[in-house]
Amino acid sequence: MTALDKRPDPAGTGSTALTFLPSYDDDAPPPQPRSSLGKMTPDELFVRAGSWFAALGLTWVVTQRLLPMPGVPWFLLTWFVLGVAITAVATGATGTWIDVKDRVAESVITGLALVVGAALVAVVVYVAIKGYKPLLNLNFLTDDMAGVGPKDPFDQGGILHAIVGSLIEIGIAVAITLPLGVGTAIFMTEVGGRFSRIVRTLVEAMTALPSIVAGLFIYSVWILALGQPRSGLAASLALSVMMLPFIARASDVVLRVVPGGLREASLALGASRWRTVWHVVLPTARPGLATALILGVARGIGETSPVLLTSGAADFTKVNPFDGAMNSLPLFIFGNVRSGNDIGIQRAYGAALVLLLLVLILFVVARLLARPRKTTTRSTRSSRRSRKAGS
Repeated sequence: MTALDKRPDPAGTGSTALTFLPSYDDDAPPPQPRSSLGKMTPDELFVRAGSWFAALGLTWVVTQRLLPMPGVPWFLLTWFVLGVAITAVATGATGTWIDVKDRVAESVITGLALVVGAALVAVVVYVAIKGYKPLLNLNFLTDDMAGVGPKDPFDQGGILHAIVGSLIEIGIAVAITLPLGVGTAIFMTEVGGRFSRIVRTLVEAMTALPSIVAGLFIYSVWILALGQPRSGLAASLALSVMMLPFIARASDVVLRVVPGGLREASLALGASRWRTVWHVVLPTARPGLATALILGVARGIGETSPVLLTSGAADFTKVNPFDGAMNSLPLFIFGNVRSGNDIGIQRAYGAALVLLLLVLILFVVARLLARPRKTTTRSTRSSRRSRKAGS
């Protein structure tokens, strides 16, 4: 409901201006409060928990008594669907339509997140159960497979050559890819222009590049055309082709998030564009750039087909990436899984578990290095000195 308010024209023309003013009906119901975004009230907690408990009982009736749907997957799927439906009905009985949509969206997103987390935990637990036996022997991490047969027991041989090869190859790939990827992101974000659009399109297209294509590219150019032998360097080049678009794309997204006010403040103080990027933009985006590096390393360290085409495999430890074949953890896993004997397959699962732990260690180290440093101003240091002198 609206009402008209006649006001004289301030220009003195003798006309009146019409203004629409809102009017409120006393009989209209008061607006209902939205659900809280912080701590849940007892009513909200009862609605949410009660809906899922009711869905649990109804799921047992549906899957165990009404329909022939045995098994845990059917039970969990039915529980999820019924839980979302009962949550929507219970929320609609006590809240508004907006509350219903919020609760349904929250339930769906939480359920999908739990599915992803459960899949990750299942993979790690399965690999750990299948591959813990080789790790019970210390020589599995300190010896290589030189002179060891595929059916020899676990107290002979190990994966030291594969660990060393993976670290050397991924280290060279990171040394090549990190400056190129971050530099490409800086060009796309800070420089811009028509050519940057072409570069961004190519980077986004390369993120879908199959790994076998990267291996074939290095094999045809580095090995066949240039006549270089298979080596750890060739494998590192293939991994660099795989990692470059991921690091560049993730770094581009991170640099875009840096507030433009920081750049403007630096330029207003007289700093050049290069000094602004080096001293302001990159330190601000350091945690995000570390995440981009982790994504690139995770993408490259587990690749098998590019390394298989470019490096070959060796059963002994080699630290020179320029001389002959060099083994890696993905190649060791691939070769032992294809062996067909139980001992070799268990060695492959043990190497897969080591690979998971290696990625976890690299992730933790990268996050620790990317933490923002605590800076102490001159006034803070002087106040500390004065407190010490007074004490």
